Amino acid sequence: MAAAADNPGMPTRPAAALAALCFLACIALPAASAPPAPRGHPLAKSGPLLGHRAEMSRFADELAERHGLPRDGVLKALRQARRVQAVRKLIMPPVAGTAKNWAAYRARFIEPQRIAAGLAFWRAHEHWLAQAEQRWGVPPEIVVAIVGVETFYGRVMGDFRTLDALATLAFDFPPGRKDRSAFFRNELEEFFVLCAREGTEPQTVKGSYAGAIGLPQFMPGSINRFALDMDGDGHIDLQTSAADVVGSVAHFLAQAGWQRGLPTHFEVALPVETHERAALLAPDILPSFSAAQFAERGAVLDAAGQAHTAALALVELQNGDRAPSYVAGTQNFYVITRYNWSSYYAMAVIELAQALRRQR
Repeated sequence: MAAAADNPGMPTRPAAALAALCFLACIALPAASAPPAPRGHPLAKSGPLLGHRAEMSRFADELAERHGLPRDGVLKALRQARRVQAVRKLIMPPVAGTAKNWAAYRARFIEPQRIAAGLAFWRAHEHWLAQAEQRWGVPPEIVVAIVGVETFYGRVMGDFRTLDALATLAFDFPPGRKDRSAFFRNELEEFFVLCAREGTEPQTVKGSYAGAIGLPQFMPGSINRFALDMDGDGHIDLQTSAADVVGSVAHFLAQAGWQRGLPTHFEVALPVETHERAALLAPDILPSFSAAQFAERGAVLDAAGQAHTAALALVELQNGDRAPSYVAGTQNFYVITRYNWSSYYAMAVIELAQALRRQR
């Protein structure tokens, strides 16, 4: 899950005493979507220790006060964190002027190997997918497609130490873009809370350069808020438990507002007038217009879209030098963007899901 995702809900907090006991026992800890570097990738190598910083001491004090975690244990773990220059480079935005290309983006994900792997994942974990659909109304193919887009079903989960990635971005965020160090400092805090609850050593957890973890690439805060122990073994395991992965993804989408049985989008023909088109595009991917308002502005929806009674968004997908593609996104399209704030991501998930359903 991308670090940029704005997730609903508040984190659940373990009891302070239990957290302290867990932390003392092991000292220390494990959805856009920041794409992870593959295992063995040269960019995943560590750098020098971040060192002794006053802000780290203050951070440890805050965790002790808010969560009852041992200050010295937190500080000891932080002083083992390394500044990873590759993380600072990869978090930077694309070079200005880089053209978006939906066709090229789509080709990365809707291809035979990923579809075959997705079908195998679906067959192997059909029981849990069916349970998740019954409970939350999220179709199996959507859950399977998200795991496929995020990590190719666990093949590419990232090879950065999560402690290093989050500490680098929390305490050494690079200049040249909007400062998001506060976001990553919060995620580092969530990481320590997660560690204390699960009894995991922080130095052993690996993930994306932005700190996302496991098959679904959840940020630590999203794990604490939305991840579930669906197999009932007493632990949330997004690395190896398919049940926990399936349940957590479906639960996240449900909490973000997924509506059972609602399509993700409808076909649409654009208004002739450019100012009408611009007005429909102004809210971006947030559903803001009724089908009647689409029609008033000259946009022609397909029959199913014309019968839709809730709000829609005109979604634009640029194709480089070629004409853009457009769809009318529903609430469920918007929900997928809560996982990763990108219409390209959402459409890749949707089209991979459609391919999986067809071949299934």
